[in-house]
Amino acid sequence: MLSVMDPHTRRSFLQVGSLGLGGLTLPHVLRAEALNPSIVQDRSVVFLFMHGGPPQTETFDPKMTAPSEYRCFNGEIATSLPGITYGASMEKLAQLAHRTSIVRSFQTGDAAHNLKPIVSRHSLDANLGSVYSRVSGITDAKSGMPVNAILFPRAVDEEAQPGTKAFGNFSDTGKLGTAYAPFVPSGAGPLLNNMKMNLPSNRLDDRRALLEQLDGFKRSLDVSGAMDGIDRFNRQAFDVITGGVTEAFDLSREDPRVIARYDTSKLVPPSKISKRWNNHKNYRDHGQSLGKLMLMARRLCERGTRFVTVTTNFVWDFHADVNNATLNEGMQYVGRPFDHAVSAFIEDVAERGLSDKILLVACGEMGRTPAINKNGGRDHWSRLAPLLISGGGLQMGQVVGQSDAVAGEPNSDPIGIPNLNATILRSLVDVSELRLQSGVPSPLLRLLETGQPIDELI
Repeated sequence: MLSVMDPHTRRSFLQVGSLGLGGLTLPHVLRAEALNPSIVQDRSVVFLFMHGGPPQTETFDPKMTAPSEYRCFNGEIATSLPGITYGASMEKLAQLAHRTSIVRSFQTGDAAHNLKPIVSRHSLDANLGSVYSRVSGITDAKSGMPVNAILFPRAVDEEAQPGTKAFGNFSDTGKLGTAYAPFVPSGAGPLLNNMKMNLPSNRLDDRRALLEQLDGFKRSLDVSGAMDGIDRFNRQAFDVITGGVTEAFDLSREDPRVIARYDTSKLVPPSKISKRWNNHKNYRDHGQSLGKLMLMARRLCERGTRFVTVTTNFVWDFHADVNNATLNEGMQYVGRPFDHAVSAFIEDVAERGLSDKILLVACGEMGRTPAINKNGGRDHWSRLAPLLISGGGLQMGQVVGQSDAVAGEPNSDPIGIPNLNATILRSLVDVSELRLQSGVPSPLLRLLETGQPIDELI
């Protein structure tokens, strides 16, 4: 067991060795069922879950020719694609439309708050990243990074609220078992149960000292040769703790200019968020954390994580009632940071030459009613929802599908969650190779084979 001491108290504040998952230690878990590496593609997915249900009209389908109660409340903005406009709040993303594909005929199936686009219901009831890690193994063979991770605001902001489970558990592994649970760096995931830094608030500045201790400890073992006798899985487990994970999650190692580029914390200062909405704490967390979460997602993908779920809890819910803001206020609190963070991510990934290797997906569990309600909000709607896709070697610079005159129904063949799941999973896994493997659970194989990928993107 590795134990790192707080030099001020002499108490251990990080221990490694009993990272249990269903009774298994971490090295045992790393030995579990990694299939032939030729099955998986050299690609990562960042799934930005727009929890609450974003409005299709205020994002990517403004419908300015419709009557006033239907069209985007604050107008439209021209994009980099001729003849295509977005809602005016998506100002930066509009200039990157050639690097994205927007689906205007996407349906999620129901108007309930849940996690259906990201937690598969196809007999497995598991997070899509867990489905993938069942095929690939739970850590990257080269870097030791966890293959599947979930980023909540607490991953970058200690003052943020815990990740909500009110409408479902992002970490569900269903029939796959807990060994395939996502890595959750916000203190809620099983892989971190024995990695918590139990420091008082005035000691949190010592994160860098912790990293330096870990780096020094690792170097001393390498020099002494003590690591030579440890088998591959034990060494991989050690590297998960002392190598890629600690470095990848330390944003202070980024160029300050890159950190500033992603930063959304100054766009909507907490003091400017009205507390008359019960959801004001979620708005605060969204604005303070989203940019840094997207930066962390890029860092994880660069270092070997293959599926990163990003969510800022429950913010895209614009009823204009006691809980949720009007469209006018809500798109300031939520839409503006989204536009900034996602555009920074797309540009950064492109400049690093990673556009073909990182697939970004952004959607929620439903859309919003075509008509604005009497209070200046929009309510639940299952028949149409916004979907943005960028990179991953897919065909960009297009609008897929059409909506009707008021953005209430598809005006072309609907695209559903099975189509989206198939597009994501087949960008990560060679299904034809997988069929040749023995020991693949039949529900997993059915999930990977079910659903037609979105043809226009392939």
